[in-house]
Amino acid sequence: MNTKIDNEEPLFTAVSVSARQLFQLLKCINFAQKAQVRITEEGLRFTVEESRVIQGIAFLEKALFTSYTFAPPSSSQDEDDTRDDTRDDTSVFQISLTALLETLSIFGFNEGRDRWASRDSAYGGFTGSLGTGGQFAPFENRALRTTSVCRLSYAAKGEPLCVVLKEAGVTTTCEMVTYEAEDQDEIPLQRDALAQKIIMRSSWLHDAIDELASTSPSRLTMTASPSAPYFTLSSKGPLGSATVEFSKDQQLLETFQVPERTVNTYKYSLVKAAGRAMAMASKVSIRGDVQGVLSLQFMIEIEEGRVSFIDFRFVPFLPEEDDDENGDVFSRDG
Repeated sequence: MNTKIDNEEPLFTAVSVSARQLFQLLKCINFAQKAQVRITEEGLRFTVEESRVIQGIAFLEKALFTSYTFAPPSSSQDEDDTRDDTRDDTSVFQISLTALLETLSIFGFNEGRDRWASRDSAYGGFTGSLGTGGQFAPFENRALRTTSVCRLSYAAKGEPLCVVLKEAGVTTTCEMVTYEAEDQDEIPLQRDALAQKIIMRSSWLHDAIDELASTSPSRLTMTASPSAPYFTLSSKGPLGSATVEFSKDQQLLETFQVPERTVNTYKYSLVKAAGRAMAMASKVSIRGDVQGVLSLQFMIEIEEGRVSFIDFRFVPFLPEEDDDENGDVFSRDG
């Protein structure tokens, strides 16, 4: 390793008293092998995408850590004139998300024995604190039953991400290879041109998606309307068709902002990739813009009354392709 780097303060260090908190949040976006990591003064942003039609974003805010230090290198005026994004370049990289999850769980998390786990869950046995999986929230210390300490550090651009785990007197150190960050544009959601905004209990969305799976569908159609039926999820597959309708009752749909009827279709398997987050979250915000881009933002309760958010975005099928079961043609406009 570079001697000069060894003698300098690392670019980033953070310590968490629960490796499992980090594991559970990052596991929600584990639908691809690599994740792009951006270190900021507010926290760590992990982004995973597949084929430019689905993105999962997990933001680990600095409040999740007992200590958090980010010290990007300062640039001279000449460097600033020729390269204004130096701070961003040094703090963005890719890692193997699969390897990171294996590292964080190296002391053997047993999901099946958690008191808050549901054996009947189709998405790995997780339910949020408002669900039916037990009396404890997923991230509550009484449920976690762990005193593991996790230390993350990143010395400089091109250096490994160092993960140090300590539990019951045992210390494990892993140096994970980092890769050059790729150009990764966020799937755009036009917040100033939303066609729908619906907030509901995440467990109800989870149950609806699970129920539609009985038809082995390839596509999921989402319909929102200012008149009944207000919010509908439907699917069609080789085993038949299925529809789940939600009324406008405020106890069911906490927020319902739909000025006009919208119909959009998405790939069912991609939406189902958010199933773990659906099962763990207490609430979900379902937003869609005029181009049909769908955002599912999940609010996950953690200990001490704090919450964390996982955001999924999906690109819809082109309208003219909605009836073509063999053509996966997506709209990337917007």
